[in-house]
Amino acid sequence: MTTAPIPRVRLLFGLVSLAGMLLPLPAPAAHDGARLYAQHCAACHGAQGKGGVGVPLALPDFLAQANDNYLRQTIRLGRPGRVMPAFAQLSDAEVNAIVGYLRALAPAGMKPVTVKAKPGDAARGAKLYVSHCAACHGAHGEGGHGTGVTFSRPRDLPILAPALNNPGFLRAASDDFLKTVLVHGRRGTPMQPFLKQGLKERDLDDVVAYVRGFAAQPPPAGAKILESESAVIVRKSPHSLEQTIEQLKTAFSAANLRVIRAVPYDEGIVEKGKENKKRWIVDACDFNFLNKALAVDPRVGLFLPCRVTVAEHRGKVLVLTINPKRLSAIFNNAELNEMCEQMQKLYTDIIEEAIL
Repeated sequence: MTTAPIPRVRLLFGLVSLAGMLLPLPAPAAHDGARLYAQHCAACHGAQGKGGVGVPLALPDFLAQANDNYLRQTIRLGRPGRVMPAFAQLSDAEVNAIVGYLRALAPAGMKPVTVKAKPGDAARGAKLYVSHCAACHGAHGEGGHGTGVTFSRPRDLPILAPALNNPGFLRAASDDFLKTVLVHGRRGTPMQPFLKQGLKERDLDDVVAYVRGFAAQPPPAGAKILESESAVIVRKSPHSLEQTIEQLKTAFSAANLRVIRAVPYDEGIVEKGKENKKRWIVDACDFNFLNKALAVDPRVGLFLPCRVTVAEHRGKVLVLTINPKRLSAIFNNAELNEMCEQMQKLYTDIIEEAIL
């Protein structure tokens, strides 16, 4: 019995198909590090990594001293209680793409710099830390105050000193990294090389040992994220809309806040004379407190001066304002927590005074 010959076309198609199965599949498209950086990082660190709210990432010394693991851990962990969030939602491939983009910001031919740390004496390092580090990094490693933008820091400082006691920083930074920065400093920042200031390598190992000890300390109370709070403070008023507005203005004045305006909510948006007279806003401000809060974090301008809405809804008069205490969780800045708690209490007291 003879087998019928396979048509050439079918044979050729079969061979091509088999070859396709044996060839390796094309690799998935690489993640665009520049696009991911622009989406997740540029708003704080600047379009070209030159800094802003966040530290400048394009500094040659920083890129030479920070290895890829430090960068990956920083992206993953953030800085709890500070402005830098944790990007847990990014895949490993996306994080690596961002790290690759940062590496491309380095000058051509730049080589990594690492100084090996040795075991040090933390007790001796504590004394050296007080005399050489605490002025910028804080007595307990809490770092500089504010967010990093020029408006919230002394204008002669290009960046704020980082919080050395931050758990995210301590997990990302190796002892070698800490010693490398101490040995070489970081050009473009106030951080100077300490070997040129009379310290010896043994001294720097002792400082590293002391800083590493911050990891054993409990996080500052102000770092607690206040997520249990409602986003809005709401109270019902037993009075008419007009009386509630007048009593609210009186309550603001009694609390030493200057009433800026009391106008229909849509004034300036709709044609004059067609405003909704059942919904009003009352703005007031303590300018001394405002200036202090702006110095800590300029983003408080999103909810300061104080704005209270008074609205008639389904036959009831409601008094509403945003809850600053809840916003502290969004801003990820532990320094704001205490101020936001003060504002929350003040707003609540004023509103409750107005509806008595």
